Amino acid sequence: MARRARFADRAAPQFGEYDFLKRAVSRQMAERLGDTSHQFEAGLDLGCHLGSVAKALGATGKVGAFTGLDLSPAMAKAASAAGLKARVWDGETLPVAAQSMDLVASGLSLHWINDLPGILIQINRALRPDGLFLGALFGAGTLSELRECLLRAETELTGGAAPRVSPLPGLQDAAGLLQRAGFALPVADTETLTVRYDTMFNLLQDLRGMGEQAAFAAGGHPLSRRILERAAAHYAADFSDPDGRIRASFVVVWLSGWAPADSQPRPKRPGSATASLAEAVGSTERSAGEKPGRPKPPGR
Repeated sequence: MARRARFADRAAPQFGEYDFLKRAVSRQMAERLGDTSHQFEAGLDLGCHLGSVAKALGATGKVGAFTGLDLSPAMAKAASAAGLKARVWDGETLPVAAQSMDLVASGLSLHWINDLPGILIQINRALRPDGLFLGALFGAGTLSELRECLLRAETELTGGAAPRVSPLPGLQDAAGLLQRAGFALPVADTETLTVRYDTMFNLLQDLRGMGEQAAFAAGGHPLSRRILERAAAHYAADFSDPDGRIRASFVVVWLSGWAPADSQPRPKRPGSATASLAEAVGSTERSAGEKPGRPKPPGR
């Protein structure tokens, strides 16, 4: 995470020119928040960058006040200058009192956390009963095209290759983490955002501008210009549209869950139903394994 903080510090001065994915996710997060009738007095923007999540959610009128945390001192300083009360955190211990927040939101930051299960548990602990966690992070399949082309080019030119894109959680992994963290009514889903570029080098420039190059260029020694040019040729040949521009896939994993509260709906105890589904739909009830069309034997 210290490496990520360094890259984010360098990206902070011009981050507003490269934060189009962050802004898109912030807008969608506001739409999702609009699906609930709850009001939230205190909100936390976790991994705030320049504060776009807090700004978008605050504009819904559902959140009273936001504070922000970021791994990067430069990002936290810039967010504070933009009006969000933000400070630096280490990515390991959430500096928030138990049951002090009504809403914790995080947009495209949690994929940097080393101990994601531990942070989710801490987020749950920081929420008041019936408080909401709403998050979005890059997931498995992000930049799959770049991964494939870099591995192929390095293998062709050196006879071997190191992983060049960091491992990211898949949908099932994310859903399991929400359950392990103790959230009530957990929901996880994914969407893929496709961004088009003139060349692979334009994509790499955007990753640097986002401060994300460390996440998507993990492991091994730096790639030579020769390898990058070979990878760019593969990219243009295999992942381009008819107009010649290439595609880059960003898979966003969406997470939401509520801090447990007595007022929340709970599933009924197995076997407690007083009416059968067959009666509700006007059908005939059959035992397991019984073939359709064959009546149940009397007395069985």
